[in-house]
Amino acid sequence: MTAEREKLLEVQDLTVQFGPKRHPFTAVDKVSFHIYRGETFGLVGESGSGKTTIGRAIIRIHPTAGGKVIFDGRQINGKIPRDLDREVTRRIQMIFQDPMASLNERAKVDYIISEGLYGNGFHLTKEEREERVAQALTDVGLLPEFASRFPHEFSGGQRQRIGIARALIMEPDFIIADEPISALDVSIRAQVLNLLASLQRARGLTYLFIAHDLSVVRFLCDRIAVIHRGRIVELAESEELFAHPLHPYTRALLSAIPQPDPIAERKKKLLVFDPSCHHYSESNQPAWREARPSHFVLASEEELAEYQKL
Repeated sequence: MTAEREKLLEVQDLTVQFGPKRHPFTAVDKVSFHIYRGETFGLVGESGSGKTTIGRAIIRIHPTAGGKVIFDGRQINGKIPRDLDREVTRRIQMIFQDPMASLNERAKVDYIISEGLYGNGFHLTKEEREERVAQALTDVGLLPEFASRFPHEFSGGQRQRIGIARALIMEPDFIIADEPISALDVSIRAQVLNLLASLQRARGLTYLFIAHDLSVVRFLCDRIAVIHRGRIVELAESEELFAHPLHPYTRALLSAIPQPDPIAERKKKLLVFDPSCHHYSESNQPAWREARPSHFVLASEEELAEYQKL
């Protein structure tokens, strides 16, 4: 009998809204999922689907309008004690999409990486901070002497490594990687993905990996959730999702993945998901259902019966 896996993060009916209170825009609509300690959980969807908003709500950049975010057994959204807020700041870190925009151009790399150490309960001497910065740079494959340079002196891949070092220096348990390779050249993407995987093995990290490309998350993530217009429509283990995609939106995303074989690329059929084609009666509303073992889909009973025939 296998031991039950420990949940590090639980998101329960999370709702995020923007705009005026009378007529708010709902960016995330009652999203629920959990992430086990030590796993990489993928969150995939097109631009504007709400995936980045979820990551920023978890790390408390965006306020939540409803639901709960539970980290290591404690609720961390809404008003929380200062000590817990400080702990969350240390234990949850984020790697941002644009490595240029997320780094302070006027600051040297030494300050950029060590900025989080100036508060949050760290009491370090100047020498101890410099030693930690040097080690963080080494851990991400950069030279310690790079600490005295400015961000504009580096390539896009090197800047993203600096962003990763900034997250690592806080010794986090959980890292939200918000499309960390989408702004990089194709030749650099594999290097950054391999770096994230090796750091996870060495430090026992847990990742929420946000992406818009299913082909990227396939070989990195243990489980994948597909999000569309602020709602998760499908969730399964990576290989299960690719072998048996059920929701039409998931199938549409998979059909858009380029094929390395030019003949197969010309012959493939590109699918388009049109949500307006789905009409529901009051007695046949979509709900979160288990279509296959540990494979969940947002569907009505009629749709579930059709999906299970696939």
